[in-house]
Amino acid sequence: MKTTGYLLLLGIICTTPSYAQNTPERDPDACTSIMVGKNATTDGSVITSHTCDSWYRTWVNVVPAKDYESTVTTSIYDGRMHTEFVNDQTKLTVKGEIPQVNHTYSFLDTAYPCLNEKQLAMGETTISGRNELRNPEGMFMIEELARIALERCTTAREAILLMGDLIKKYGYGDSGECLTIADKKEVWHFEVFGEGSKKKGGVWAAVRIPDDEVGISANIPRISTLNLKDKDNYMASENVFEVAKKLGFWDGKEAFKFWKAYGGPNYSGKMQAFSIREYFILSTLAPSLNLSMEAEELPLSVKPEKKLSAADVAAYLRQTYEGTQWDVTRNLKVTVKQKDSEKTDTIISPAANPWMRSDEIKMLNGIKEGAVTSIRNIAVPQCAYSTVIQLRDWLPDAVGGVCWFSMDNPGQSPRVPIFCGTTDLPASYKICGNHRYREDAALWHYRRANKLATVRWGKARKLMEKNIMHFEHKGFNELPWVEQQYQQILNSDGEEAAKAYLTNYTIDFAGATLLRWDEMANQFWIDNKFGF
Repeated sequence: MKTTGYLLLLGIICTTPSYAQNTPERDPDACTSIMVGKNATTDGSVITSHTCDSWYRTWVNVVPAKDYESTVTTSIYDGRMHTEFVNDQTKLTVKGEIPQVNHTYSFLDTAYPCLNEKQLAMGETTISGRNELRNPEGMFMIEELARIALERCTTAREAILLMGDLIKKYGYGDSGECLTIADKKEVWHFEVFGEGSKKKGGVWAAVRIPDDEVGISANIPRISTLNLKDKDNYMASENVFEVAKKLGFWDGKEAFKFWKAYGGPNYSGKMQAFSIREYFILSTLAPSLNLSMEAEELPLSVKPEKKLSAADVAAYLRQTYEGTQWDVTRNLKVTVKQKDSEKTDTIISPAANPWMRSDEIKMLNGIKEGAVTSIRNIAVPQCAYSTVIQLRDWLPDAVGGVCWFSMDNPGQSPRVPIFCGTTDLPASYKICGNHRYREDAALWHYRRANKLATVRWGKARKLMEKNIMHFEHKGFNELPWVEQQYQQILNSDGEEAAKAYLTNYTIDFAGATLLRWDEMANQFWIDNKFGF
C-alpha cells in the first residue's frame, strides 16, 4: 500500500538512528500479506492474503472475461486506486498503451487486483526502497502490473515472467513493491524496484515459498540471497546484480542480499529486513526457532508447528498483540468491584482500545509518561479492505478459488466469500466510501459500527466478536455444501446457472453482514445514549 503521510499508530519499537540521505521515508501503516504453501494448510489450499491499510478506494467489481481483435491496444493507467466508483475517470491518467491479447480472463477488481477466474491470486505490500531507484517515467504502477497479469496468466510463474517482461520493455514507475502471488499449486514472494532516474526499466526478484512453510511481507524488503541456479525456487531480472553495483548499493565483494542492496533501512530506521509484524507472526508460528528481534534478518518463511486454515490467517489479520508485551492497552487498567462481593479486580479499562488515535495516546502519556507505547498492529482502523484467498486444485476453478473479503478494520469486520465464479457484487460494494460519507457505500455500514464500538471497546467487543465469528463459521461451515450445490447445478443446468448460484450466494451473504452491522451500530448508539 502506497501511503502519503498521516499516521495513526507509529511504530517506535526502538530508537531511530540517523542515516544518509538515500534512506527512504517509510510509513508503517501500509499493508500486510501472509502466504501459506499447500502442505502447510489444514486442507491443502494455497493461501495468499492482503490488508490494504490506507485511504485507497474500497469499491470492488468483477470484470468479465473479454475477447479482442488482434489489432487492439489497452491503456495503462495511474490513479485507479483513488476513483470513487467503477466507471469514475476523475484524475485518471493514461501512462501508455500496450498491445492487447485476444482473450482476457475475468478478475476481481480491488484497488490492487487480487483474483482471476483461473485461481491466480495476489496480495500486496509497499516496501518503498531507496529513493534513487524510483523513475516516474516508467509506464507501470504495481496495481496495473497485477491487473495485466491477472487478465492474461493462469499460474504464479507465468505472472512473474510476464511482469518481468513488461517492466523491461515499458519501465516500472512505482516505489518498491511486493506482490505475494499464488496459484492452486504454489505461492511466490515477488519484490520489484525502479532502476534509477536514468533508466526506465526495473529490477526484481522472486522466491518460492516452500510448500510446507508460511511467509509474510509487511512493508519491508525481505528477499535475501538469490540462488539463481535453482530455477525451481528463484527468479530475478537479468540486471539484478548489475544495477546494485552501478548505483553503488553493493560492492560486489560481500554476499549479495537483495533487501540490503535495494531496500536499505526499514521503517524504524534499522538495517533489518523485518519489524514487529514479521517477527510476531513468524515467531508464533514456529516458537522453537527462538527468533530474535535483534537479528539482521529473519527467514523469509518458516515451517509452522501447526498447520493453518484460511480462518487462522484471518485471525492473524485481526491481531493487535493482545496479552503480549506489545499490547498498547496493557497499562490502561482500572479497579472494579466484584458483584456480590467486597473484593476488587484490576482489568483493562473498557474505554481502552488497540486503535487509539495519536491525540488520545498523547493525552494518556501526558497524564502518565509511558502509559501507552505505540506499536504497529496487524489490524488497523484505516484499512480500506482485506482479503484472505484460498486456492484449491481439487475443485473446479469457479468454486475452488474463494476470496474471503472484508471492508474496513479487519479486527472488527466480517468476511464475505467471493468465488472465482462469482460474476457480480452488491451495488453498495461498487462505491468507494473513503472519499466522503455515503450511505450507498458498503464501507460505511461496516465503519459506523466499528468506530462506535471503539468508544467502549471492552463492552462492545463481545457483541462484535460474536458476530464476526458467526459469519466466519457460517462461511466455512457452508463451503462444502456450496461446492456440492455448484456441481449439481453445473451438471443439470450448465455453467451459467452454476455461476449465477455462486453470485447469489455471495450477494446474499454480503447483505446479511451489512444488515447485522447496521443493527450493531444502532445498538451501540443506544448503549451510549447518555454520552461517550
